[in-house]
Amino acid sequence: MNQPGSPHMHEDPTAADSDRWLREDPAPADYRAPRLAGAMPSEETTTQTAASAAELAKAEDPVALLNSRPGQLDQRLGVTYLEASTERVVARMPVEGNRQPMGLLHGGSTIALCESVASIGAFIHASRTGQAAVGVDVNATHHKSATSGHVTATATPIRLGRTATSHEIVVVDDAGQRVCTARITCFLK
Repeated sequence: MNQPGSPHMHEDPTAADSDRWLREDPAPADYRAPRLAGAMPSEETTTQTAASAAELAKAEDPVALLNSRPGQLDQRLGVTYLEASTERVVARMPVEGNRQPMGLLHGGSTIALCESVASIGAFIHASRTGQAAVGVDVNATHHKSATSGHVTATATPIRLGRTATSHEIVVVDDAGQRVCTARITCFLK
């Protein structure tokens, strides 16, 4: 059992000097920010960047832009956009490669897909006024598991305001059965 003061035991971060455990973390720097070999492209080797909000706002076909220049996580998850507008964003993701150890679709993968579609809807809305969108809240309920095929997420706005947006995201499996329902709020700045 680790004793207080041992190299793998941190003091209570609510103590008076609450950030001391960050300054004295014995873990090597590469542990705090791992980069698995070949898992993610490095900044030096990345020639293709994700679509920017400005490019998305000007795009005649936002779906083509999103699919040709995905963000790193969308690329890793295998996300493909099917529709993209202020009123509705739809994307698809394979279950294969996004499973947890028990063979079920990973809830974190599902939520990442939800974040992606809601953020794109918020960015398209925000770009009309020269703003950007930043996610500030997410909640999700997983209704059913998926083990194969694809899941499809559809984000529709609950509210498109001047300073915030809220989207409801419904994720269904290939049979059309609801896998997850999420709500995401983005702050516009």
